Amino acid sequence: MAEDLYTILGVPKNANAETIKKAYRKLAGKLHPDKNPGNQKSEDRFKQVNHAHEVLSDAKKRALYDEFGEEGLREGFDPDRMRAYRQWSTRQARGAPSGGRYVGEPQDLEDLFSGGSAGFGDLFGEVIGRTRRHRGPTKGADFESEMTIDFGSALRGATVELHPQGTGASPVTVRIPAGAAEGSRVRIAGQGGPSPNGGPNGDLVLTIHVNPHPYFRREGDDLHLDLPIAVAEAYQGAKVKVPTVDGAVTLKVPEHTQSGNVVRLRGKGVARKGRDPGDLFVHFLIQIPTDSRPEVAELIERLAKLEGNTGDPRKDIVL
Repeated sequence: MAEDLYTILGVPKNANAETIKKAYRKLAGKLHPDKNPGNQKSEDRFKQVNHAHEVLSDAKKRALYDEFGEEGLREGFDPDRMRAYRQWSTRQARGAPSGGRYVGEPQDLEDLFSGGSAGFGDLFGEVIGRTRRHRGPTKGADFESEMTIDFGSALRGATVELHPQGTGASPVTVRIPAGAAEGSRVRIAGQGGPSPNGGPNGDLVLTIHVNPHPYFRREGDDLHLDLPIAVAEAYQGAKVKVPTVDGAVTLKVPEHTQSGNVVRLRGKGVARKGRDPGDLFVHFLIQIPTDSRPEVAELIERLAKLEGNTGDPRKDIVL
């Protein structure tokens, strides 16, 4: 059984958005691959934390997860049909009154969902994941597979060639939609198992994993970039190139910028079909010289003497 997403973040199920955000940042900072190079366990946990935050920070996804669990997050999931199936299951579990049926109950299971866009077989096959139970040829079984893509491909979308494991089938060309997140699922129709009696093939359900990026991180549809800048750039101000999903843009670094200062680039975050794009938050990180030449050391010494006249930079930190 998959670990509960609230447990992964270490928050209660009634946690508010700010609590979830703080828990995610704490764990993501601790587990980031840059801090744990070569540690596969930490990297796997980092992916789980990203997935948990991706779901719980989105009100709609969180509601589906709270009601249906991970099943509610899969591509094409229909909550109304699942609720209808649960109601039918509850009635069956209680047992029908004398006479064998409830008053007004349909004669067969097909009638239970008559008038809708799909029959009981579709509900049982697509929502529960089992073989359709209706008259005529049945659909083949669905196959599951996984694929890992890089951070940039997930944001921009990509066309990849997949070799389904254990199917013996030819390679399948798959279109990964722009904005795919860790744990996203893509359904490729007709690439699953064959029908046992002449019906259509099942589908291939592909789970997407996203490799973390050393400088970018994702929070919902917003992106955060830790951007190194030189001491002179921070002090004097500068114009620097910043990579975005749409290509590099020029960003002005204000004079006397400090590490941790943030600039927001609206609309330069994750762009998903049918939704407004998120924003890109650029976090400045001042990079000190590591050159050991005497002239560099002399300049740093002179800077230290100047800074000594400005007072203790940590004087305002209290607990």
